[in-house]
Amino acid sequence: MTYPKCIRTLYALLMVALTAFAQTPPAQTSDAQAAPPPADPPAWTLGGIKFSGLVDGFYSFNANHPASGSNSIVRVYDQKTNTFSLNMAKLAMEHAPEPIGFRVDLGFGRGMDIYNSFEPLSDARNINMNIMQAYISVKPKTWGGFQFDFGKFATHAGAELTDTHLNFNYSRSLIYALGPFYHFGARVTKPVTSYWTVGFHVVNGWNNVDDNNSGKTIGFTNAFVGKRVGYYNNYYAGPEKTGTNEGKRQFIDQVLTVTANDKATLYLNYDYGYEKALDGTKGIISAIAGAAKFQANSWFAISPRLEYFNDRGIWTSGAVQKLKEFTLTGEFKHPKGFLTRIEYRRDWSNVAYFDRGNENASAKSQNTLLIGFIAYFGE
Repeated sequence: MTYPKCIRTLYALLMVALTAFAQTPPAQTSDAQAAPPPADPPAWTLGGIKFSGLVDGFYSFNANHPASGSNSIVRVYDQKTNTFSLNMAKLAMEHAPEPIGFRVDLGFGRGMDIYNSFEPLSDARNINMNIMQAYISVKPKTWGGFQFDFGKFATHAGAELTDTHLNFNYSRSLIYALGPFYHFGARVTKPVTSYWTVGFHVVNGWNNVDDNNSGKTIGFTNAFVGKRVGYYNNYYAGPEKTGTNEGKRQFIDQVLTVTANDKATLYLNYDYGYEKALDGTKGIISAIAGAAKFQANSWFAISPRLEYFNDRGIWTSGAVQKLKEFTLTGEFKHPKGFLTRIEYRRDWSNVAYFDRGNENASAKSQNTLLIGFIAYFGE
């Protein structure tokens, strides 16, 4: 597949920068420059249970001034625009499996509404609306790191996470927005070596606690994690249509991460998905995203991201189109677990997809400016 020139240029530059950082030792710095970033707040523990949480809100401005008040579905947690919005307030409780453990993440806010909005039944949405994750874990001491989890858990796919402060950028990528958020079922993981871990999933499907059919989705995961480089490969396959097991979806996700030094981290994320409609037509998506985080000093970092998403079906964005986005995020890290992020983002497509004024899906592009505030502890 041939990607647009701007995408090819970005990845060429990223690979040149990656090579340069990897081969060049960190420069000598003064004591002031070498000071570590402000410390995160300490973990909270009570009776062997670790607590963590966050409060995340933002203001978004869209130059298209959409009357719908939406940046479109591809923006996920920063969908609302030209208004202040609470993305999420979250509290997580975790007990390490020794050998029995659990994790429960409870969330509130518009982000949780979106996270759980794909449940096939309204009562399932209501029951699960405030549950991000809830699973039990079993990890026998003599089984060499083998772990079994059962319940609702975040997907292994993608380079980005649900918690904003754990990502490079405030907004999520197209790959995140149009991929799986979570699964419900069983998974096992097992270290093969000190740097290679494999996993196997049997789950209801994508983004549903209550299954929308009688079939099951299987998943295979591989994680290769070294000191500087990580490679993650995930494969999911199964029926995802409501009321039928025909036309199975197959999805491949690959992520490469490189920590060049203490000042630069990069990732590449590639996805390919295939699903056949009941009438025999094919729905195919292919996408690639690249992002980097450059730590200028102890309190400021800058993170560019560029992405290309080719949607040749209608099971993701809702249109046959070639979506692109460029994001530039400035991060200000304050002491005691508080972040401010200022972000410019441009989304554009080869078809009219974005709202402008009172005209829905009338514009091929949109430009937004966002400021977000995140307070967090424990992770």
